[in-house]
Amino acid sequence: MTVDTREDIKLSNAQIAWRAAQDIEDGAYVNLGIGFPEMVARYQPSGRQAIFHTENGILDFGEAPPKSEEDWDLINAGKKAVTLKPGAAFFHHADSFAMVRGGHLDVAILGAYQVAQNGDLANWRVGSKGVPAVGGAMDLVHGARQVFVITEHVTKDGAPKLVEKCTFPLTGVGCITRVYTSHAVIDIKDGRFVLREKLPGMSLAELQAMTGATLHVDGVVADLVVPEL
Repeated sequence: MTVDTREDIKLSNAQIAWRAAQDIEDGAYVNLGIGFPEMVARYQPSGRQAIFHTENGILDFGEAPPKSEEDWDLINAGKKAVTLKPGAAFFHHADSFAMVRGGHLDVAILGAYQVAQNGDLANWRVGSKGVPAVGGAMDLVHGARQVFVITEHVTKDGAPKLVEKCTFPLTGVGCITRVYTSHAVIDIKDGRFVLREKLPGMSLAELQAMTGATLHVDGVVADLVVPEL
């Protein structure tokens, strides 16, 4: 299904990542999914410092090194070069997943192809396209205490990514707690999409037209305001 969209007003990927970063508490243990979610690490609020975990076995890695100064023995799960912060730790891949499965992560932030109103997530395969296996995401979505999604509100073809029921293969069931999109911030509560923030330049009706399930309002809907990045 294709819908009318407000592509004239939308957040950039950097702005979506910035908004998600504002909700990470100081000292939280956080895993960032490969690709777009990795951007969240750039935008931690002043005075707050998350401790980032990577599936291949690093805890408390830092920013990317300057170009030409990479140490390619020091990479994250997305094979991107990273630096280390004082006190950072290395460990076996199996120990990394023991941390995930043992409930030691406060937040996981992932991308999505679809998010259902009950919190189901599909983020690894679209029909015959996609990677051949779901990978560590299936552990992250059920091991972390909170699971956030950052995503465009609709696909490149204009189809809703927030839907009543996922039609793509699932990564996890009932696992998503909050979604940050190019147009809104939405909680998943009691099997419903609950709108918390939306771009001030669009109406609720316009946002609903871009969404494949009912948006519920519980209290004041704040303006989604982010800096220019």
